[in-house]
Amino acid sequence: MSTQLMKIGELAKRAGVSHRTVHYYENRGLIFPVTREGGSHRMYEEEALLRLEKIAALKRLGLSLEEIADVIDLYFQSEDGMLDGKKRVIEMLQAQLKKVDDQIDELSNFRSDLIRNIRHMERLYEEAKPTKS
Repeated sequence: MSTQLMKIGELAKRAGVSHRTVHYYENRGLIFPVTREGGSHRMYEEEALLRLEKIAALKRLGLSLEEIADVIDLYFQSEDGMLDGKKRVIEMLQAQLKKVDDQIDELSNFRSDLIRNIRHMERLYEEAKPTKS
């Protein structure tokens, strides 16, 4: 079973990303070339395309590239690894939800304080207005 190799341009086109994105992800250790053709052109296997697709899917879920770097290899290790990857993503998303809920609570408290301060300032304003006789 031979693996079809592709140059960076083909990989980028098939993944719907730019050459720069492929280079960037490669530098971040998210994808890997298997060889360099003649010592200059990067060549990629189909797994690189699958990894780019997985990166896009994880980004759509709201994961940062740092978080993606923590889990992406799990998806490509074994069947159990895919389950481990999914479990880790669930944990990350739950952590994000907790942060969002905490921010909502903080903003809700801030909103209540603002309303209270506005009402207080309105009362002070009304008290300070000269009365018409």
